[in-house]
Amino acid sequence: MTSEATLAAAAPASAASLALPLPLRFALRELRGGLRGFVVFLACIALGVAAIAAVGSVSRAMTDGLARQGQAILGGDIAFTLVQRQASPEERKFLEAHGAVSEIAAMRGMARLPDGSDQALVEIKAVDAAYPLYGTLKAAEGLDATATLNAGRALADPELFTRLGLKPGDEITVGAARLTLAGAIADEPDKLATGLGFGPRLLLSRAALDQTGLVQPGSLVQWSYRLRLPDGTPDSAVTGLTETANTTLPKAGWQIRSRDDASPGLKRNISQFAQYLTLVGLAALIVGGVGVANAVGAFMEVKRPVIATLRSLGAPGRLITQIYLIQILLIALIGVAIGLAIGALVPVVALQFLADVLPVGAETGFYPGALAYAALYGLMTALTFALVPLGRAGDIAPTALFRDGAAFGTSRPRLAFLALAIFSAAVLAGLAVLLAYDRRIALYFVVAVAGAFLLLRIVAFLVTALARRAPRANSTEWRLAIGNIHRPGALTGSVVLSLGLGLTVLVTIALIDGNLHRQLTQSLPDRAPSFFFLDVQNSEAPAFVDFLKKEVPSGTVESVPMLRGRIIAVNRTPADQVTPAPDVAWALKGDRGVTFSAEPPKNSRLVAGDWWAANYSGPPLVSMEAGVARGLGLKPGDTVTVNVLGREITATIANLREVAWESLAINFVMVFSPSTFAGAPYSVLATLSYPGGADPAREAALMRDAGTQFPAVTAIRVREALDRISSILDQLMLAIRVASSIALAASVLVLAGALAAGHRQRLYDAVILKTLGATRRQLLYAFGLEYGLLGLATAIFAVIAGSLAAWGVVASVMSQPFAVFPVTAIVAALLAVTLTIGLGLAGTWRLLGQKAAPVLRNL
Repeated sequence: MTSEATLAAAAPASAASLALPLPLRFALRELRGGLRGFVVFLACIALGVAAIAAVGSVSRAMTDGLARQGQAILGGDIAFTLVQRQASPEERKFLEAHGAVSEIAAMRGMARLPDGSDQALVEIKAVDAAYPLYGTLKAAEGLDATATLNAGRALADPELFTRLGLKPGDEITVGAARLTLAGAIADEPDKLATGLGFGPRLLLSRAALDQTGLVQPGSLVQWSYRLRLPDGTPDSAVTGLTETANTTLPKAGWQIRSRDDASPGLKRNISQFAQYLTLVGLAALIVGGVGVANAVGAFMEVKRPVIATLRSLGAPGRLITQIYLIQILLIALIGVAIGLAIGALVPVVALQFLADVLPVGAETGFYPGALAYAALYGLMTALTFALVPLGRAGDIAPTALFRDGAAFGTSRPRLAFLALAIFSAAVLAGLAVLLAYDRRIALYFVVAVAGAFLLLRIVAFLVTALARRAPRANSTEWRLAIGNIHRPGALTGSVVLSLGLGLTVLVTIALIDGNLHRQLTQSLPDRAPSFFFLDVQNSEAPAFVDFLKKEVPSGTVESVPMLRGRIIAVNRTPADQVTPAPDVAWALKGDRGVTFSAEPPKNSRLVAGDWWAANYSGPPLVSMEAGVARGLGLKPGDTVTVNVLGREITATIANLREVAWESLAINFVMVFSPSTFAGAPYSVLATLSYPGGADPAREAALMRDAGTQFPAVTAIRVREALDRISSILDQLMLAIRVASSIALAASVLVLAGALAAGHRQRLYDAVILKTLGATRRQLLYAFGLEYGLLGLATAIFAVIAGSLAAWGVVASVMSQPFAVFPVTAIVAALLAVTLTIGLGLAGTWRLLGQKAAPVLRNL
């Protein structure tokens, strides 16, 4: 009879259980004792799985909402957008032949009080009588929004009423027109389609826009033509119409979007943010994986007598491994199930509270795909981190298990288990990369996590080595604390590894946040111009520049011509067939500001090629920003084709420039030779910089006087724009910090589990030391010193590693100057030391009250 048959015969079972394989029968029988010792295991798995499942479900709810509401968000089944020009009669005829058409104009302008005492930048949206083709425009105060606009009155975001101290029925001036604000906008169905700007929305009719006189040749106006197709038109017909439009009118230069991609920017942002949060959840799972390893190791230590008994009865190591692997996977499934339940419920609650702030309606639902991904991540994490401690149990001889309690922790697993653990980790990393929206970022994440684990292992080794080589301290408590750090079975590796990764993430986020705010609130305002002036007509540009110089004699005024254009081909290859580098993909999406100049622009330097002669009048040449050119695979001598004002222009790249974008001075990705746009209408972009900065009162007075003399000019205060960006950044960083706290929560759980796993050894130490005369105060002091030193070492690593990671993001990715904030380092150190000492002593305090006799009898 084989050993397994002997074990099966020795294990009485019911008829139903006899059909189960022997390892599963033993595993289920052992689980009858409950899940004691696996609380941290379950919490770590459940926390990470819940985070990933919740993020995936919310993301799917929002993207599905985009798909369901595509027509209302876009404002039609298909939209055609032109810049700086209206559709020609031929283009309009083509559109009207396929369905109902609505024309919308969008531009920036200034809304002023009639007495000129105050003004605000607004995002103007002028609509025709057919608007909206889908959805319903709603106004507050019970107004009929459509009738209000048709009557020549305007609607505005509530923000405009607050900013200018207005109420419904008050008047404002916009350009040359005097408009009555009938009420506030309650719901604008296609707000996402026209984009979010730096000012509140001002909604008026096309006729009212004409009265303002803002639309002039060269004005920065975006014209959108929404098309409503006959009901029941399939998606294939929409796609066919897009192809027909490009074939019939190849030189129109319009940007075409359909209902199935109504807001590609928002969809992209949702995917990117969801990816980040998913990676944070995965980081929490990986941190929790350390807790899994600790829990499994402690569990196997407790099971030494059981394993020894099975081995004495002839159970092979393979059977031992199978029994406990099944148990671990079953417990992991419980943790995954808890996480999935939480992750499925979180969107239901979160979407209810966030309904008013989300940019698109999202309906709650059950998303099996998102939950399946989360479950897969959870199970793979549990398996990866459980294999190594499991690999030790089956290969240790019964005599070693009975003889020495430390033998289990110091034995090495077979190479086969190490290989399986590495393979499982590789599969987990592969899933993280393959399922990511941006695989490059996901790959960076995987490499960073692997590097962090390696570095934390090195830090733990160095701390142990330093403690071992430290000079002998005179204080008994210090000797005991330092000895505990380097002795066999010490907590050093577990504490450093469990707390280090979560703390590093928080330091990184804090430093990135601090540097971005420093740029927005200090560095940029000091270097940037005080004002940008848009829509200065070419004919009035000299008078406007003279006005600025007269009002601010000591100021610096710069002005350049400006048009809008869209890249439609790169080296004669259509833009939609070009695969750019991810960081410059934006250059091929939508239109860009372009200019022309006889001289190189300021705040840039040539890095390749030569600038054209001042009197050059030959074929079109263009100077491109070097980073964009590299991302598109361009070099001097290559060609780029742009559509400007409906005209296709193919220019040869004469040179490449590096641009100091952080100065916020006037600059462009593409600067053309002067003769390229000869005779084309254009507006002028101007900036004004006060020497040493200006006070708000002087800036307000300048805006008031400029509005009086040049009502069509739009003034943007850079400080207000930066404040608006800073406000948006605050909201994003808050969400990121909350999400990143999940990783820290996992670290705290793992730290608590690691400390709890060492309680048995601590109990023996405390009893023996108390027997030899040590007082409770001495033991608390010694253990506190030990925990404090480990926490401090972890904090030092977290500050260094987090600073390097933040420097890489800020300096390399964002190309911004980097600064270290000492407060962040101090807070990280205090947090680490507080957590380790607090959690360590919380468990130790109970142990110090144990009676010595029962423990000594069982040693």
